[in-house]
Amino acid sequence: MASPLLRRRVTAFVLTLLAIEFLDEFVFGVREAAWPLIRDDLGLTYAQIGLLLGVPGVIASFIEPALGILADTWKRRVLILGGGVMFFVSLLLTAASHSFLPLLLAFIVFYPSSGAFVSLSQAALMDVDPSRHEQNMARWTFAGSLGVVAGSLLLGASASMGLGWRGLFLALAALTVVLVVSASRFPFPNGHTESEEHISFRQGMRNALQALRRREVLRWLTLLQFSDLMLDILLGYLALYMVDVAGVSEAQASLAVAVWTVVGLVGDLAIIPLLERVRGLSYLRVSAALELVLYAALLLVDGFLPKLVILGVLGFFNSGWYSILQGQLYSAMPGQSGTVLAVTNVFGLVGSLIPTVIGLAAQYAGLDAAMWLLILGPVALLVGIPRNPQRAEKQSDAAA
Repeated sequence: MASPLLRRRVTAFVLTLLAIEFLDEFVFGVREAAWPLIRDDLGLTYAQIGLLLGVPGVIASFIEPALGILADTWKRRVLILGGGVMFFVSLLLTAASHSFLPLLLAFIVFYPSSGAFVSLSQAALMDVDPSRHEQNMARWTFAGSLGVVAGSLLLGASASMGLGWRGLFLALAALTVVLVVSASRFPFPNGHTESEEHISFRQGMRNALQALRRREVLRWLTLLQFSDLMLDILLGYLALYMVDVAGVSEAQASLAVAVWTVVGLVGDLAIIPLLERVRGLSYLRVSAALELVLYAALLLVDGFLPKLVILGVLGFFNSGWYSILQGQLYSAMPGQSGTVLAVTNVFGLVGSLIPTVIGLAAQYAGLDAAMWLLILGPVALLVGIPRNPQRAEKQSDAAA
């Protein structure tokens, strides 16, 4: 039985990891709610916004796989703390940007920095208790949702008071320093026990390639990409959709983002005890059907208040999507938490192009038409979630 001192240290470690995710999503919430302000301040087009959301992800998809494999084969602590330092630098660059290209550079630095600082912290959390991947992913997602809500609300308050978005990024840079110092107190082991043989980077590469040939791993990677259409990608275009298509003010658009994220926060909190009683994939199938109907209704109804109500319900029922799917992926690759990050980024290379595709579609066909592409998210989940997960896993293992 663990001593009280060890339990307290593990608790502090977990809370630090969750705080890192909170910070990352806080930055995300500020940025997504600030897009109308950033667009006007820098004179950006839809195509440029699509590039800002897509190109850094493409570049990071070539960098982060190596970071994930190194996290399983080398010094995870060095990677996480180094990522935190570059995370800080990227926020300073964002605050200092006054045109498209400097902002693009800031985002290019930010994405892989987040991969090292935040995603590897998630891998460390998964190694704390490998038997509870879905449950701990639900806690991770709740911490992130809390950050998104705090970010969007803070941006809304800042906009209503006539303050700029740049000062918020400077404040977030200062908060990053605090968390990097706090994280430096922990060893961040890579999940291998002392009795396990240390593997080389080359062997880690081979393990990742073998994982990408497994049907079950490919299933969860594919569904994760499609699920993001109803998560981060929808949030990325939500404020612009409300201003440019629904015709509301920037303050009302910030309110819409806040409603979507606040209700999502409630859902992410509710999913934690729900996963103790209900199978995650069963819940996921029902919620995908509901999201399909709700999203179509969002695009078809007129008026700010009806859209606001639908957004709230929409934000509630996509809760648990990421935590369940990512938890399934970690469970499909036991003892390879860092490599999970590697294969996710390799497979996510195509997914990182989606925001750019939507931006180009909006540029040439209109944002109202482009938003219909996001409905493919719940459709893919309804088609791809296995009816008999145990049987599908056995077939996958036999194929591997």
